[in-house]
Amino acid sequence: MSIHEDLMAGPPPTLLPEDPAAAELTAVTDPGTVADVVRRHPASPIAWATLGALATQHDADVVTVYAYARVGYHRSLDMLRRNGWKGHGPVPWEHEPNRGFLMCLALLAQSAKEIGEGDEWDRCRTFLRDSSPTGFEALFPEG
Repeated sequence: MSIHEDLMAGPPPTLLPEDPAAAELTAVTDPGTVADVVRRHPASPIAWATLGALATQHDADVVTVYAYARVGYHRSLDMLRRNGWKGHGPVPWEHEPNRGFLMCLALLAQSAKEIGEGDEWDRCRTFLRDSSPTGFEALFPEG
C-alpha cells in the first residue's frame, strides 16, 4: 500500500463496546420498564433510543421524544469519543452495539423535523447517512 492510499483511507470504523442495557431490553414493550433500565444504565444509547421509540409508539408529545433522543445522542457522542472516534468516520450499523447511537440520531432527526427544526433535521440525516449508509436505509427506508 502506498503512502497516498494510507492518507486517503479515512478513519477506521468505530465499534462501540457491548451495551449492558441491551440484554435487559430484549422484548420489553412497557415504557415504565424501559425507564427503569435507563435509571440503571443512564449512559446507555440503546436504552434512550428504546425509550424514545416507545414514546413515539405511545403517542407521547414530540418534545418528550426529542428530549429522550437528544440525551441518548449526547451520551452516544461521549461513548464514541471514548472509543476512538474523532468526530467523523464510519459507525457501522452491522456492529450491533452501534445501533443505539444510530437509532438516537434517527429519532433526533425525526423529532427535530416534527418540532420545526429543519436545520437539525438535515444535519442529523446527513450525519446518519455519512456514519452508516446501511443504518440510514434501515432507519429511513423511504429515504
